[in-house]
Amino acid sequence: MPNLRFANSESVPRSPCTIPTMHFEQFYLSCLAHASYFIGSDGEAVVVDPRRDIDIYLDEASRHGFTIKYVIETHLHADFVSGHRELAARTGARVVFGAAAPAKFDFLAAHDGDELHIGNVTLRLLQTPGHTPESISIAVFDNTISTTVPYGVLTGDVLFIGDVGRPDLLGSRMSATELAGMLYDSLHEKLLKLSDEVRVFPAHGAGSLCGRNISSERTSTIGHERRFNYALQPMAREEFIRLMTTDLPEAPGYFSRDAQINMEGAPPLEQLQTLEPLSPERVQTFQKEGVVVLDTRDSAQYANGHIPGSLHIALSGQFASWAGTLIRPSSSIVLIAEDEEKLHEARTRLARVGLDRVAGYLNGGILGWHDAGLPLRVTEQIPAEELRHRIADGLIDRVLDVRRPAEWETGHIASAHNAPLNHLSEEARKVDPHARVAVICAGGFRSAIGCSILETSGFDRISNVVGGMAAWTKLPAT
Repeated sequence: MPNLRFANSESVPRSPCTIPTMHFEQFYLSCLAHASYFIGSDGEAVVVDPRRDIDIYLDEASRHGFTIKYVIETHLHADFVSGHRELAARTGARVVFGAAAPAKFDFLAAHDGDELHIGNVTLRLLQTPGHTPESISIAVFDNTISTTVPYGVLTGDVLFIGDVGRPDLLGSRMSATELAGMLYDSLHEKLLKLSDEVRVFPAHGAGSLCGRNISSERTSTIGHERRFNYALQPMAREEFIRLMTTDLPEAPGYFSRDAQINMEGAPPLEQLQTLEPLSPERVQTFQKEGVVVLDTRDSAQYANGHIPGSLHIALSGQFASWAGTLIRPSSSIVLIAEDEEKLHEARTRLARVGLDRVAGYLNGGILGWHDAGLPLRVTEQIPAEELRHRIADGLIDRVLDVRRPAEWETGHIASAHNAPLNHLSEEARKVDPHARVAVICAGGFRSAIGCSILETSGFDRISNVVGGMAAWTKLPAT
């Protein structure tokens, strides 16, 4: 049995009589719901779908004595910036894409059935278009165990746990209907031809907008997906196409930008501007010039005192994807964080979605701002029970639910209005900025962001509902 490990999880136990020949590790980024893979054997290794900050793969190779031979991309990713080109430059590895990839640099073009070899491991590349035209999957064989049945298959964004990839992210390059048909063929003619026991390792998990119904599980098997994945149930090709092109969630605007960056290869992180400490007065000047002041502290800290007009996105949640969604790529950013470690974490996570223009950080944090005699603003936090009382007493003019439409449809407060977070700025124009507004989401993360957006839009009577709809649904009946 291969030496299989998952970052932040226990190693899978192996039989004491089996000599491991394959080193297999999944690195999972919860912030982006992104999985990348490191596979090694006999001193050679391959990295699949790397994130932008690549030191984690270099450290893994150094720790276990591997030389990285290939960097494989299952497709041109749109939801994050890849480190493929930098990783190849620092290791001498070849970058591998499906032959149809429109990458703007030299790469090894993979055709259906091509094989790459690292030690005692064979990687068979399968052309599986559908999510994108160039999508490939990778059947992984540990040749000391079997040369006919793969240990597992890395499915990129073609097959997820509980879902399949969206076919609508290419815009005008190719229609969703055409790609959905290709996806059906890839699933049924390639992946579902594999044995039930073959393990499935996708590029994304729950929370990714590359699918609609992705499970929180990080691995599966072909047999399990064949049985339980809604998109793999018996249906005609035309029915599948209709299913895959109906009621899709809106894709964030930064997806097309990140895909373009990945076509060309992102600059190394070390080339980014050094984080500069900025005085409160300079931050205030920058803000007046249109620089985004981004407060990354947790929601409670932000609510207790923050710079008026700052955008709040807590590092504790899907920080990178919301930053990519809400901040223009041309914008300069000033960071506010709890400490130096959090500052660098925020900088890295912004870079993962292509937000590289960080001008610096508030020196001394919010305490430094306060000590400079500059104004702070407080956001009222109320529990779900208080919201219910205020609605009953007519003390709330508008409840804004910032969840996505599909979430809203599963249940919502009767008097609430759906204003998805990515469109909240537009929806805010329809509301009196002096109205008494309560903002709610599923658990409180997005509603805190929403409060900061409303404040920037001039609202001055805002309440954040702590615990969100999760807390609301637990209230006793009246």
